[in-house]
Amino acid sequence: MNKWIFATGLMVMISLSTMAQRKSEERPSAEDRAKKSTERMAESLSLTDAQQEQILAINLEFAKKNEAERKVETEARKVEMEAKRAELKEQDAKIQSVLTEEQKAKWTEIKAEKMNDRRRGRPNAQIDRDPRKKSGGN
Repeated sequence: MNKWIFATGLMVMISLSTMAQRKSEERPSAEDRAKKSTERMAESLSLTDAQQEQILAINLEFAKKNEAERKVETEARKVEMEAKRAELKEQDAKIQSVLTEEQKAKWTEIKAEKMNDRRRGRPNAQIDRDPRKKSGGN
């Protein structure tokens, strides 16, 4: 019985990992997506050849439109992130100008710890506001 449970769990893990790898592959082109969609419609709706051509043209039009919108959104996100980084650098420079050398060193250390927490998968890591508290909870 335990072997069956182990085997089933192993199969699930393998299936999930292959699905995750497929998601990371490059997205098909607009033409490929339109053709695939049209093929599915043709099969399920028993479309004539003339209908398939018309629907392919429609699907292709909207696939290209969606692809262009996605590119614009991606570029806008990049620009927004760069602006946010510049804003954070400006904020940090202003903070640094107020701090003493000792405080600057401590501030740099705190920021490094916060960055390490984010890299370890704890995106909401907070700066400990009470320096008397020990890290790790209670």
